[in-house]
Amino acid sequence: MIKIEQLGKAFASTIAVSDFSLEIAEGENLVLLGTSGCGKTTTLKMINRLIEPDEGSILINGRDVRQEVPEILRLGIGYVMQHIGLFPHYSVYENIAIVPKLLKWAPDKIKLRIQELADKLHLPWELLNKLPAQLSGGQMQRAGLARALAADPPVLLMDEPFGALDNVTRSSIQKEFKELEELKRKTIIMVTHDVQEAFELADRICLMDKGKIVQTGTPEELLHQPANDFARKFFDGQRLSLEIKLNALEALSFADLIKESQKFGKDE
Repeated sequence: MIKIEQLGKAFASTIAVSDFSLEIAEGENLVLLGTSGCGKTTTLKMINRLIEPDEGSILINGRDVRQEVPEILRLGIGYVMQHIGLFPHYSVYENIAIVPKLLKWAPDKIKLRIQELADKLHLPWELLNKLPAQLSGGQMQRAGLARALAADPPVLLMDEPFGALDNVTRSSIQKEFKELEELKRKTIIMVTHDVQEAFELADRICLMDKGKIVQTGTPEELLHQPANDFARKFFDGQRLSLEIKLNALEALSFADLIKESQKFGKDE
């Protein structure tokens, strides 16, 4: 779905990203993980050309993003910002409708899509006519995600999407995020510095340091088969809690598998 080859970016004398090469499969949720300043957000923004790379290439479905008109490219890529970025003088409804309107959707189609997303994201309909400042942090996050999903883009970029939320709200929205069918058919690249969040949500994790890829793999691979000392030490402080999380996720997946098999038996 997305192929990145030898991507590089420098700001003055500071190298932000260097020799970054990675492939992301269709429907995969890849998390860019690392400390602040390691190049995660710069990499993410180069995918939709909010930042132009100095070198390398990015292909989405075989098409080089540099050959696309940036504004047209971004209409086909959902983007969830770190601080949500809703327009303060637009209602929630108007914020969510921005991209469909730019794509010249019919008003009835826009209304139907927004109602569908509001239901899926547990965003009460009465909030749609309010301004963003009148929402709670969790409600704003849901509205920001709805805006990114409104035109049903195949690719979703998320930059620290849950970072501004308190722990209770973050945990609740992460759970909803994992269970949302709408997202299971998207190719998602998410930036975070939160190791627990990465292990909770990622199919694969790309661990970065100083603008370069240190290791890419499943959460289990990064925890149990670190590529070097940096990868090992990065997780050392949370190793026990990460082991517990992986065991819990594995048990949950097994329980889901049992439920599906029982359902299949009943259907037969």
